[in-house]
Amino acid sequence: MSQAVVHNGVVYLAGQVGEGADAGQQTRAILQAIDALLETCGSNKSRILSTQIFLADIADFAAMHAVLEAWIDPASPPARATIEAKLAAPRYLVEILVVAAQNAQ
Repeated sequence: MSQAVVHNGVVYLAGQVGEGADAGQQTRAILQAIDALLETCGSNKSRILSTQIFLADIADFAAMHAVLEAWIDPASPPARATIEAKLAAPRYLVEILVVAAQNAQ
């Protein structure tokens, strides 16, 4: 599985998960991984087009949302969907999938 695929100037990231004791900590770890992947692909968080967020428990929405809102570029917030879903392993509380444009050349 690829962590990131670029096609016609669009970056598609695989769903990212992170370690941490709670949804806020996991979200921080995920966003660090997303920053690194986007940089590797010639993009950044200001170029995110859409996010899909999966929560093992929708009750964790506020904790995830607080971290995500502090990280998102306020000048270009992406379209977003948040869904409660059973994740790949019980230790994962949050998974985030991102689609972004590459930086203008």
